[in-house]
Amino acid sequence: MNIPTWAWFVTIAAFLAVIAFDFYLVARNPRDPSMRESTIWVIVYVSLSIAFGLGVLAVAGPQYGGEFFAGWITEYSLSVDNLFVFVLIMSKFAVPRDYRQKVLLIGIVLALVLRGIFIALGAEAIARFDWMFYLFGAFLIWTAWKLIQEAGEDEEFKENRLLRYVERVVPSTKEYDGARMTTIVDGRRLVTPMLIVMVAIGTTDLLFAVDSIPAIFGLTQEPYLVFTANAFALMGLRQLFFLIGGLLDRLIYLSKGLAFVLAFIGVKLILEAMHHHGVAWAPEVPILVSLGVIVGTLAVTTVLSLMKSRRDAAAATSPGDELTGPNSHSSGN
Repeated sequence: MNIPTWAWFVTIAAFLAVIAFDFYLVARNPRDPSMRESTIWVIVYVSLSIAFGLGVLAVAGPQYGGEFFAGWITEYSLSVDNLFVFVLIMSKFAVPRDYRQKVLLIGIVLALVLRGIFIALGAEAIARFDWMFYLFGAFLIWTAWKLIQEAGEDEEFKENRLLRYVERVVPSTKEYDGARMTTIVDGRRLVTPMLIVMVAIGTTDLLFAVDSIPAIFGLTQEPYLVFTANAFALMGLRQLFFLIGGLLDRLIYLSKGLAFVLAFIGVKLILEAMHHHGVAWAPEVPILVSLGVIVGTLAVTTVLSLMKSRRDAAAATSPGDELTGPNSHSSGN
């Protein structure tokens, strides 16, 4: 794709305008949005993403249109998985409900900035060193293996070194002062837990960027599509948090589905790199095949997760459990 400079500026300006509007809404009325409000905004952002993809399809052809949709769906799914960690961070630091929107929005802005930097670095690396495809592919397969290994572990947010350093070195208070990041206590200026939460979100976003950028470069090498797919995946993530926050615990197989998708993209990257280096038996995987595998895997994962959650809920409220009474479980403790 040959994207003129003005198109880049217009695209970035449009995303900045959306972020500014989001900041205005949050600052004007900090609160937990209603289910209806969150649903409407998620539909709006998803519709905008689909409309943009159809525009790419019409202007640039089915190849690039398919690459955008494959990249956007993959990044959106990874973003949903990231919400698990955001929930854990919010719970660990007991963020007041009225200020969760602000924390999420700043986290999304940080993610967009970090991913923009990684996209620029990744595009330059791929242009200069074609062996990077092997490295990206191996990294995605390793990430998929880690996801499979961690799928059965209890979810718990683990503080990274930077966060522990900030908490140890920076004078802080345990009490929130509205949405302020600093406050005055006994004449001393201290940071509030809100700043600590921002550091936690920001450093977590950095790890997410490391995982997600190689994944989308495995589907398209067009920097414009990589950037827009990531940006559209992040838009509306704030509202999605409130819409499906209670549903996240029921998507028990999502990590396994994402692991399969990442492993598939990793293998695809390696095979296509081998193909371009003259290995005759190594195939190029068509983008429509990639799109089908991604959509199919996520659909099956979601359906199986909801079915399993429903069976577990039914078993927990079965008549047999009610008859045995609460004392029947004491012997196992």
